[in-house]
Amino acid sequence: MSEKYRSNCPMANLLDIVGDKWSLIIIRDLFLNRDTFSKLLKSGEEQISTNILTNRLKHLKKNNIIDFVKDKNDHKVKHYFLTDKGTDLNAVIYDMTMWSTKHVNRSFNTVASTWLEKSQGIPRDLIIENGKKNYIEHRQKLLEFHQNQDELHIYF
Repeated sequence: MSEKYRSNCPMANLLDIVGDKWSLIIIRDLFLNRDTFSKLLKSGEEQISTNILTNRLKHLKKNNIIDFVKDKNDHKVKHYFLTDKGTDLNAVIYDMTMWSTKHVNRSFNTVASTWLEKSQGIPRDLIIENGKKNYIEHRQKLLEFHQNQDELHIYF
């Protein structure tokens, strides 16, 4: 892929891919197993619009952060998932979350508060490793379930 970046700075390159208002929220939601367009649209409290969600999903797919498999029972439904490149963003999301909890003075939603409470006292690297491992196991089950048994390959 010959993506055009605005500079040779690694941080700017990352921001060119996921630095808009929505991409990391979509990636967060995929880590939370919100894997269909409908779930991504309705699950978060951020209220993303359909055209922005469509645009961001296309952008993330173009950059190999996400991919999808069609539902084996309804081929109109796509199940989005993070690629290995996408799951590597788990550490970025974790660190941004920790920064926010330290520097943003407000109450967080139930999902975030529960996660923060459960992860208190657990080393950062273990949280990141387990989160990534759990997601990869979920992704494998998703792909196996929606695999086309007749042709023995996954629809992309």
